[in-house]
Amino acid sequence: MRLIHKHEAEEVKTLSSKMAIKKELQMRKEQVKTLYDAKYLRFYEFERQDQGKYYVASRREPDRLPALMTEDEFKKHLPDAVSCFVILNIKGQEKKLLLNREFRYPLGQYMLSVPAGIIDPEDYDKENAIERTAARELYEETGIMIQESDEIAVVNPCVFSTPGMTDEGNALVYISINRDQMPAMTQTGAEGSEVFDGFCILDHQQAQKLLSQGVDDRGFYMPLYTWAALMFYLGVK
Repeated sequence: MRLIHKHEAEEVKTLSSKMAIKKELQMRKEQVKTLYDAKYLRFYEFERQDQGKYYVASRREPDRLPALMTEDEFKKHLPDAVSCFVILNIKGQEKKLLLNREFRYPLGQYMLSVPAGIIDPEDYDKENAIERTAARELYEETGIMIQESDEIAVVNPCVFSTPGMTDEGNALVYISINRDQMPAMTQTGAEGSEVFDGFCILDHQQAQKLLSQGVDDRGFYMPLYTWAALMFYLGVK
């Protein structure tokens, strides 16, 4: 029989305490109140018993909130949206990163952005929902339709940018456009409130400059997913 040392006993005690706190913090349906409900955004109030209230912005209906999921459900849940790292691999040319300039209403500026969009409810239960969404958003925002010669792959199935305020998760998707010639591009496929102001095609030197500056070529700070796209692109051979 192996004796349990004092430090091991303390570790077990600490782990048990953390598990108890986590169980206490686990949300229940009756603790969630919907304060605002719109098509693409909802605002919830979480009643934290003796700890006061917590407010959460979400794209999800009440029955799909991550806060109400079990650990297994949380590990497997589909993200809300997809952000694409689009590489133009044109024959005889250096690989380049394709970004766009999209007007972001909360900031009041055109921001250097990646093609991105929300996973449609009808795609939740379909196979390859992430890749399907990425291909659709690429076409809507750039006019480029995925062909057999191109590559599309999930880099990360779900990342959270601001988990202290919102439960929104994004899948990161790599799209390589492998063509003999540069494809024609357009932003006329923009839908609803989407407003674009052209494209930005970067080579490695330009991408490295933006990263070192910390701002885009107009002097604006960049969205996190744009920064991630620059980092990814610079790591592509």
